[in-house]
Amino acid sequence: MTTITDPEALPSADGDATHPPANLPTVVHWAAGAPFVGKSDRTAPVYDPATGWVTKNVALASREDAEAVIGAAAAAWPAWRDMSLARRTQVLFRFRELLNERKHEAAEIITSEHGKVLSDALGEVTRGQEVVEFACGLAHLLKGSLTENASTKVDVSSLRQPLGVVGVISPFNFPAMVPMWFFPIAIAAGNAVVLKPSEKDPSTANWLAALWQEAGLPNGIFNVLHGDKTAVDALLEDPRVKAISFVGSTPIARYVYETGTAHGKRVQALGGAKNHMVVLPDADLNLAADAAVNAGFGSAGERCMAISALVAVDVIADELVHKITARIATLRTGDGRRGCDMGPLVTGAHRDKVASYVQAGQDAGATLVVDGRDPVVDGESGGFWLGPTLIDHVTTDMSIYTDEIFGPVLSVVRVDSYDHALALVNSNPYGNGTAIFTNDGGAARRYQNEVEVGMVGINVPVPVPVGYYSFGGWKASLFGDTHAHGTEGFNFYTRNKVITTRWLDPSHGGLNLGFPQNE
Repeated sequence: MTTITDPEALPSADGDATHPPANLPTVVHWAAGAPFVGKSDRTAPVYDPATGWVTKNVALASREDAEAVIGAAAAAWPAWRDMSLARRTQVLFRFRELLNERKHEAAEIITSEHGKVLSDALGEVTRGQEVVEFACGLAHLLKGSLTENASTKVDVSSLRQPLGVVGVISPFNFPAMVPMWFFPIAIAAGNAVVLKPSEKDPSTANWLAALWQEAGLPNGIFNVLHGDKTAVDALLEDPRVKAISFVGSTPIARYVYETGTAHGKRVQALGGAKNHMVVLPDADLNLAADAAVNAGFGSAGERCMAISALVAVDVIADELVHKITARIATLRTGDGRRGCDMGPLVTGAHRDKVASYVQAGQDAGATLVVDGRDPVVDGESGGFWLGPTLIDHVTTDMSIYTDEIFGPVLSVVRVDSYDHALALVNSNPYGNGTAIFTNDGGAARRYQNEVEVGMVGINVPVPVPVGYYSFGGWKASLFGDTHAHGTEGFNFYTRNKVITTRWLDPSHGGLNLGFPQNE
């Protein structure tokens, strides 16, 4: 079995398009600081979405393989827990510097397996780096508190301690950024991590593992477990795993939450979304049209924060649809390595599923303004292509509105008032992200106060918070009480301990006139 452990081992898709790569390597697990083959002989294909080729395979863990990877994390954790904050900080800073120097490598890997254009892949890594930089402040973020003389000669203090081994289960759409929402903070807080990436684009996880190794992270603190439901269930059920962070569809998020908590774990499970962008009549329609295209079709719509429902208020709908249509005509769909605006979808099956929703909307009576099902592309004919699609006069009973499509499909819903728009957004079972476009400060302030959604943008179409704020939605978009990264992330990956102390005699140290140092 040829294994993939670094980006240089990745096959290239730059050759003859009629001859896909032969002698395919296999992406294997990473445990205790090294590639780990495991005993399972199950694998899954990994595609280049822009060509349709299978470029490698990925190992699918058996339960025994999963237990071995978890065991490596459990064995390594105590020494990392007891390492000083000063030394942990040095490792985090070194990882940050290496990531900044070599993020283009990660972007190329992401594009080769996910399909998003290189600029978008690079942006993903950069946004993930924000959380790494936030985690570098771990010494401040892990501080406890102390009250002197809470009672006579009695002091009370609190401190935060790590949990142990934690699992991160991440989706295909952000193979770098979503894991980096979690593992930098978990590691900074003193935990060991087992990352289970998507089997659709697994190589970025191994690249990150090798980077941690180069940064000086002790063996076993960052591990990668590849696989399917068998690997997920092992993380959810193994008593050595104390917490689970998950991002994915709502049905699976519910399963992860219920299974994990039933086995006594902390769980933060971020689910699906149906994000609305409300455009009021006083808005700058050129700005709104630009934003709708950027937020609807960036990364081929495969973002949990993508705008999929455009809510046009009152008389502006026709003009707004016209402006969006004109902008779609300028977009170039194709291979993400060729400077295109939008790449393919991640798999052929997913492309076909998204296309079926377009047909269902048309059959239900919506107006298909721009049909992306047969696009002209700058890429190979076997790629998983679906161009930007705009569908108007969508109603809330249509599947194209009710379901999370996760593709480059923008639906226009027409309403007659702000109140109608607000009621529509608040009645949706999802509450991940939303945006409002207006020049009326009063309307914007009212919307941010009244809308029942976790992340709100005002004239900002994709309101993903910066790393020192927390990411997460409401309603069916989140299971559990804690959002990702920010201070909530440090709270999730630690537990609080309160200590009450009384010393009857003062203690004395020896003489040392040297300047004190942190080690």
